[in-house]
Amino acid sequence: MTDELDSLTITGLEVFAHHGVFDFERAEGQRFVLDITLWLDAAPAAAADDLAQTVHYGELAVAIHAAAAADPVDLIETLAERVAGVVLTHEPVRRVRVTVHKPDAPIPLPFADVSVSITRSRTVPTA
Repeated sequence: MTDELDSLTITGLEVFAHHGVFDFERAEGQRFVLDITLWLDAAPAAAADDLAQTVHYGELAVAIHAAAAADPVDLIETLAERVAGVVLTHEPVRRVRVTVHKPDAPIPLPFADVSVSITRSRTVPTA
């Protein structure tokens, strides 16, 4: 339950990538902006003042960036799933919310942003 967990947030991580349905999006590429919130128990790391007991957000940001920039996909929903998967590989993380913004989406009207948000949880094995 997220009410009992702590959160760590990376906001506005920019990635230039070639995702999109249209050929010109794949050819030219565009900017995507990612917001990631992850839930974990930060108490052990805080008590021990030990980075090894939490998520190194610098390393996490690099891993997210690499995953988001690689292998073009059509949908920002697919990109969000990929990023969530990367975050959930970190042992302390129990839940993650990923928002993928596509501020330069091919919409023929004035708009500020288009985004999709997903929330995923770690699968906990049952005994």
